[in-house]
Amino acid sequence: MTDEMDEPLYTRDIDLAPIRSCRLAIVGYGNHGRSHALCLRDSGVAHIRIALRETSPSRIKAEADGFEVVSLPEAAAWADAISLLAADEAHRLIWEEAILPHRKPGQALIVCHGFSIHYDLIRPPADADVILAAAKGPGGAVREEFEKGRGLIGFWAVHQDASGQARELALAYLAAIGSGEVGIFPTSFREETVSDLFGEQVVLVGGMVALAKASFERLVAAGVSERMAYIDCVHEIKYLADLIQARGIAGMYEAISDTAEFGARQIEDKIAGPELKRVFDEAMADIESDRFARKWVETYEAGDAMVADRAADRALRIETVGAELRDRIYGATK
Repeated sequence: MTDEMDEPLYTRDIDLAPIRSCRLAIVGYGNHGRSHALCLRDSGVAHIRIALRETSPSRIKAEADGFEVVSLPEAAAWADAISLLAADEAHRLIWEEAILPHRKPGQALIVCHGFSIHYDLIRPPADADVILAAAKGPGGAVREEFEKGRGLIGFWAVHQDASGQARELALAYLAAIGSGEVGIFPTSFREETVSDLFGEQVVLVGGMVALAKASFERLVAAGVSERMAYIDCVHEIKYLADLIQARGIAGMYEAISDTAEFGARQIEDKIAGPELKRVFDEAMADIESDRFARKWVETYEAGDAMVADRAADRALRIETVGAELRDRIYGATK
């Protein structure tokens, strides 16, 4: 591992001129797009336009925030750099239909996840700098941390360096959205993509939800009330996650009761047994190949992705019980 991989860069190490002098179009104005646009503007990036479809519900919000809103083809013809912050699964259609036919020669492409480049959903021409500027965390948290004078840990990578200045633009962009306050590290498009997808599928979302649902059902089957089961298997996840974020896994174990720690250590290795390894191996194989990416993009482009799944979740008892408890716990204090 190189020294550069070991040591983060901070705002004091980075020249913001490459992004401040740039005519920047931001495609999308959801959590990532809005957060990035506001932070970049506050960091002195004066020439920002928001690129949205005519029917986008985000148009009113972007205009209320004081940004000029233009069509995607207009943005592609105007900008020195495009920051493509729409949903990953929409990148192929946006690129092929609205950006590529109209793009300004030499225009840089910036993405906040490696997904569409790593899986060849987008194939930029040779004249483009292709940059990953990933602030690791939810889009809304970028703005929240920036307003506190901090930021999210940032990772940068360069897929194409047509100008010879792609690295400088990547670092300036990340510093301007706050990552330079906490540290910016180099990565690769592959590493960021594989790690992001695997983490959210097997731990942060898929794994956590599977454990929560299964444990709720098992407790209820044992005669425990649904309310108690929900509190112990779903509601309290936040408190343990907060402890791990603040103190690490060892610190979390030190902070909880000895009874909880002893019981957890008895079952930890059983849960992380051969069956779990098989599931992880299958998930990694789908991610490392393009099977997951292709299936997801094809599902999205076919329309109505996951509508039935979301409706089925809403009908579950765990959701009904959770909604009632949240209303009682938090509704009374509003």
